[in-house]
Amino acid sequence: MRTIKEQEITALAPNANAAANARKISSGGGFVSRKRSGDDSFYMGECKGSGKNNYVVSADYIDEEHPVFRCSCPSRQLPCKHALALLYEMAAGKDFEVTGIPGEILDKRARKEAREAKKQSGEKKPASEKSLKAAAAARARKTRKQLEGLELLQKLTGELVHNGLASMGNVSLKTYRDLAKQLGDYYLPGPLVYLNRLILEMEACQKDQDPGHYEHGVEILKKLRALEKKADVYLKEKLEDDTPKADDELFEELGGIWKLEQLGELGLKKEQARLMQLAFQVTFDAARKEYIDKGYWVDVDTGELCHTCNYRPVKALSHVKQEDSCFSLLRIPVLTWYPGSADRRVRWESADYQEAAPQDYGAVMEKAYTDLPTAMKAVKNQLKNTLSQGYLPVLVSYEAIGMVEAEAGESTKAGEAMGAGKIGRTVSGAVIYALRDHSGNRIKLHCLEGLDDTVSMIPLLPDRSLYEEGVLFGLAYYDSRDRQMGIHPCSIIKKDGIHRLLY
Repeated sequence: MRTIKEQEITALAPNANAAANARKISSGGGFVSRKRSGDDSFYMGECKGSGKNNYVVSADYIDEEHPVFRCSCPSRQLPCKHALALLYEMAAGKDFEVTGIPGEILDKRARKEAREAKKQSGEKKPASEKSLKAAAAARARKTRKQLEGLELLQKLTGELVHNGLASMGNVSLKTYRDLAKQLGDYYLPGPLVYLNRLILEMEACQKDQDPGHYEHGVEILKKLRALEKKADVYLKEKLEDDTPKADDELFEELGGIWKLEQLGELGLKKEQARLMQLAFQVTFDAARKEYIDKGYWVDVDTGELCHTCNYRPVKALSHVKQEDSCFSLLRIPVLTWYPGSADRRVRWESADYQEAAPQDYGAVMEKAYTDLPTAMKAVKNQLKNTLSQGYLPVLVSYEAIGMVEAEAGESTKAGEAMGAGKIGRTVSGAVIYALRDHSGNRIKLHCLEGLDDTVSMIPLLPDRSLYEEGVLFGLAYYDSRDRQMGIHPCSIIKKDGIHRLLY
């Protein structure tokens, strides 16, 4: 009988309510019959519902990577709660009567196989020369429109650089908001987000007079100016040759949409990848008006760090499924990468969920930096890019994590592992948490602005051994105020598992 893990069911569910309702159906004895094929490729059942007749629900695994779920209920969700409930029945190991596959299912399989065969044979009508020219002309018109919008934006930011950000307070910010709306018509989503962030910072500055908003505004303006310069060169080159390239990092930021097939053709893919999630966070980007579900992952075989992003616009929250934490080892047939040099975004169509073993966690630990200077040098090289997000995921091996006196230099507390008896002890001077590597180098552990507080979770770790001899996964950044590097801690990795400070 086929085995399925609850983590896989949660991943398939269109939303949390569907999964919860499915669990209730299964645990409440909602199925009156359960059947499966002898080859374990087809499962079906009859489920009690709100209608007069029972619902007939099935799960077809003829294509292991893309199972097909069907149900006679009127729900538009796919898979519906009844299909998910059938999966919970399978996960619980309940008895399924062995039976033949219904003829209508065999017919549907045959039609699907015919479509796939036709697709793989490349039997499609070739684009005519006329349509190819029309498509190229349309792309050129879009690029010229983007250059027009960029010229408008450059004029605005040039005035801000000349007059200072304080000038935004002398003129109604409505003017800038109107301009931001105009940029949407010029297919410039990246510059639009930066402009929106600048407007939000200056609005906040006018309200509370906090100079920190002004400082943030200056940094945003720097990024916006840098993006303008790169975009100007990029778009002019695109008019000459608009063929996508594997190192094309500005394509999406300037209005392009990557397709998995397109990325694969550029060679940005890996077969039989093994990924493990190290951390997960949900943030709200007011400039984008979107919630962002972000997962941080590590390639178990190479140690490369990457991330997944699920964007949920406020206007479409009910239609976009929220992602969740993943605690399984994923075996991915084809992993697709987005262009980039570090912490690249990844996507995949299907994955097999498995239990991670101690050797898997050990393999991840072996990929960590063994000393802080080397790790921070690599981070700084990436942060030199003006358009970087300001931090970089990093794995660092440590000898100890503990409390230090920030103003007392190498005090008796420096780098000392915390214990339950020291958590409540009063320490003179400003106290911070720090990580010490095996060479005695230290770095502060501090939270990045806008992200959840994970440092406060450090003294709540359940096991004293977690403070010694492990690997820390965190977001390394440069603090311009105290002019030193820091790490936003996310999780601790030991051979017995990943201990998350959040999610």
